[in-house]
Amino acid sequence: MKHSKITGNKRTQRDYNLGFKLAVISQVEKGEMTYKQAQKAYGIQGRSTVLVWLRKHGTLDWSNPIRHQMPKSKETPAQKIKRLERELSDAKLKNKIL
Repeated sequence: MKHSKITGNKRTQRDYNLGFKLAVISQVEKGEMTYKQAQKAYGIQGRSTVLVWLRKHGTLDWSNPIRHQMPKSKETPAQKIKRLERELSDAKLKNKIL
């Protein structure tokens, strides 16, 4: 790696040696920067290059991605409003009592 400081210079693919890749991966996995920030800071041109490195050389498990889904509510929006209004009136009564 020719540059020890973070620069915005564009790099060619032949510049990406294993040490450089591992350094970028380490920073991303530690949370010091996102993969997009690393891409911009180090002048990595490919949009998915850092992601490929993370999957190939990183320590995180990419085999089963976690998908966050909101639990499906069984009550309709009107029922939810009524329930929340009841809870609000109960909380107001509690405050008056206290």
